[in-house]
Parts: sequence; C-alpha cells; structure tokens
Amino acid sequence: MGWQDRFSLKGRKALITGASKGIGAEIATVFAEAGADIVALGRDRNGLASTAAAVRALGRQCLTLLAEMASPTEPVAACERALAQWGTIDILVNSAGIASVAPAIDLPIEDWDRMMAVNLRAPFLTARTLAPAMIAQRWGKVINISSQTGVVALDDHAAYAASKGGLNALTKSLCAEWARHNVQVNAICPTVVMTPMGQQLWGSSAKGDPFRNATPARRFAEPVEVADAALYLASDASSMVNGALLMVEGGFTSV
Repeated sequence: MGWQDRFSLKGRKALITGASKGIGAEIATVFAEAGADIVALGRDRNGLASTAAAVRALGRQCLTLLAEMASPTEPVAACERALAQWGTIDILVNSAGIASVAPAIDLPIEDWDRMMAVNLRAPFLTARTLAPAMIAQRWGKVINISSQTGVVALDDHAAYAASKGGLNALTKSLCAEWARHNVQVNAICPTVVMTPMGQQLWGSSAKGDPFRNATPARRFAEPVEVADAALYLASDASSMVNGALLMVEGGFTSV
C-alpha cells in the first residue's frame, strides 16, 4: 500500500458534528477531498447547506442532519438516522463545541451545564451510538476535537477546560474499551483556531497578542491545520495511534 492509499478515505463514510461552520466544515471538505462521503450534522440549516455544496462539488455524497447537541436525545437520534440511511459510519468526528469565557466565580451555572452537555455529553452519546457498527466491522475511527485548555490551565476558562479535560479522559477510556476491536479513539487539542468563534474571543490585539507571544510559533492555528490532523487520525496511516491527545498548538504546552 503506497502512502496515498494509507492516507486515503476512499469508500469511507464520516459523520462530523458541528459541520455547519468553522473546524467542522473544514474537516468535511478535507475528508471529501480525500474520498470520504460525509454526514454533516449541526444546528444551522444554511451552514449545513453550504458545507454540503462544498462536499458535493468534490464529487462526494453529503447527508445533512439537524440536531441540537445540548439535547440528551437529538445527537442519538441523528446518529441513528445516519445509520439507517448509510448502514454504517466508519469515522466519527466530534467537532461541535461551545465556549463561555468568564472568571469561575462569575460563571452562570447555566453556562456550565450547557458546555458540559455540548462539549462532553454529546461526544459520549454519538460515540456510543455509532461504535457498535464499527466494532462489528472491525474498523472505526473516533476523533474528538478537544483543546489545549483541557491540558493546561487558562484564566477564565474553568468550565470550558473542565469539559475538554473530561473529553480527553473520555477519549482514553473509549480507547481502552474499543482498541481490541480495531477502533481507534483519539483527540486533537488545538490552540486558538481562527474560526469565527476564535476571532470573536481572541481577535483583538489586546486579548490575542499576549497569548500568541506565549506560543513558540507566535501565531494561532488555521482551521485547515486541524482538519489535516484529523485526516491523519481518520486514515489507515494512524492505525497504531490510539488514546492520543494530538497537540496542535504551536508548542504552547511544551514551554
């Protein structure tokens, strides 16, 4: 098998949450370029339509599904619809996420609960819904989009960091259970990514420059850099990578 084949997703079916914009939309496009058909899951109908158009322009199929990831039932129902239509999902990318930035003593409990629901409970629900078919075929990939803030502390991110730290622990736990079935479960932990949400939170020089200057690379990440890391984890090239926290953060956690 040549290197192109090892990194190819030809014939694979990938479900991507948060696929209406940002990192999720970028991953959908990169996976389609690599040959995968896409289930784009999100809550923004117009954004999903844009993602679907980009995927179909590359000659791949795209099924769009609406779901509210904060719900305890909608992520499961969406995954079940995908399985009913496509039979199996080979690759799951949990990209949907939200952030509420505030000092711990000021954070509304409603914000805490919503971040835990979207950033942690929803990935658990999608993974356990899709995993049985992966286990049955003895091939599967689960990729959780986490954050460097799940590994190192950052002011005003207590709830977000707790949700991403929990996602990292979930990644390792699912690896321990499913690796024997040739299902790899990994997480990507990026720095700030220049999506609309990243721009909103960190776009100003006053806010962003100190963070950039503390990063050896002296910059933030672009969505395609996270998508390319996801492509590696989704492909046969990473078949021995399991339970990993892949840092895409310009060296921030190494200094």
